[in-house]
Amino acid sequence: MTEILLLGLFSAALLICILSDVSILFALIFGLIIFSFYAAELGHSPRKIFGMWKEGVRPVKQVLVTLTLIGIVTAYWRAAGVIPAIIFYTADFFSPAIILPMTFWLCGLISTLIGTAFGTAATMGVICAAIAENLGVPLWLTGGAVLSGCYLGDRCSPMSTSALLVATLTGTDIFKNLVGMVRTSIIPLILASAFYFAAGIFFGGEGAATVDAKEIFARTFEINLFVLIPAILIVVLSLLRLPVQLMMLASILACVAVAVEIQGAEFFALIKIAVLGYYPANAELAKILSGGGIISMASIVAIVCLSSCYAGIFQATGFLHRLQSLMIRLSKKFSPFVSILVAAVVTNMAACNQTLAIMLTHQLCRTVEPRPEIFAIQLENSAVIVAPLIPWAIANVVPLTLIDAPQSSIFAAWYLYLIPLCCLAPSQVIKLRR
Repeated sequence: MTEILLLGLFSAALLICILSDVSILFALIFGLIIFSFYAAELGHSPRKIFGMWKEGVRPVKQVLVTLTLIGIVTAYWRAAGVIPAIIFYTADFFSPAIILPMTFWLCGLISTLIGTAFGTAATMGVICAAIAENLGVPLWLTGGAVLSGCYLGDRCSPMSTSALLVATLTGTDIFKNLVGMVRTSIIPLILASAFYFAAGIFFGGEGAATVDAKEIFARTFEINLFVLIPAILIVVLSLLRLPVQLMMLASILACVAVAVEIQGAEFFALIKIAVLGYYPANAELAKILSGGGIISMASIVAIVCLSSCYAGIFQATGFLHRLQSLMIRLSKKFSPFVSILVAAVVTNMAACNQTLAIMLTHQLCRTVEPRPEIFAIQLENSAVIVAPLIPWAIANVVPLTLIDAPQSSIFAAWYLYLIPLCCLAPSQVIKLRR
């Protein structure tokens, strides 16, 4: 009973922060305090509780390094003109009938390349939303396509922090996990694309003039195929299965070369951009392209660290043991994936952030599915995908806020529903055959 009360208090604090437009870091700090007091009430000393924090953070040290590199990459892809070049070469393909599937695919492409849903929403999402609005497509549909595309890559990109976190927690190889995630996403990808294409035909407007993104970028950047080298490197090196951090370092070095030699940037200015992000002086361009940098990852690093401390406390105190037994009963009655999906919904509703939800779902269900490789895919197809479907979760709030889309957009995030639904059908068949 105590555990449920504490989870309720923590969830209430998170909800208050979201409704008050206050950083959820305050709620996470509050949660760390009450869960630490819980550990103290069980007889653990302050020194031992601090050791729980350290033990929780220890498995995600590499994630923190990767987050720092991602901050630099997302800033340099802006400064070197990589993202503008991608948009420049794809802008001519937009039309009312295909704006929604193009939004889905382009956001999916960018999120797969950079591994961040928020960065994708702030760049390609903003562009697609502006174009779709001028074409007369309802913004809630565009918002759904953006959400789906953003988390297509956030789920299965070698640069995704959620994919890296899942691989770290389960002790699996991220590239083998990516193969499984791609395999389980083929049918949802095809179905979602068909749905967006049908919606584009039905809801598309008369084809008003589109936002001339090409002109905006052409005035500021030198656009040519060489500018795409940092993005191409990520694709090629991921196919060669190089470590994620090495891929990002290679892309960073390529960006420096492109920014200096092609865009005419000053080397020392790039150091500032790496830390603070890219913020162009042109107001029109700044609305589309600002962001990135190590500092942009600061709140996410704090969230990961605090969430990891929770995981250490829950592990050492057995906080989740009662819920673990419930998950085991569900898996026996239905299937392991049903149990993991239920846990993912509950943890995402309570945690309001993807990182903590992944960790909690892992703790609740790690005895449900004993095969690490299968468990990793099931975590990706549940905890990672459910997060943006929770209206008060930051995985939902941030992308939709960036493109000024309504919360009703979650009803058009069809890819996110199709992933777990398509996974449920075969799991039930397997269960019935046993």
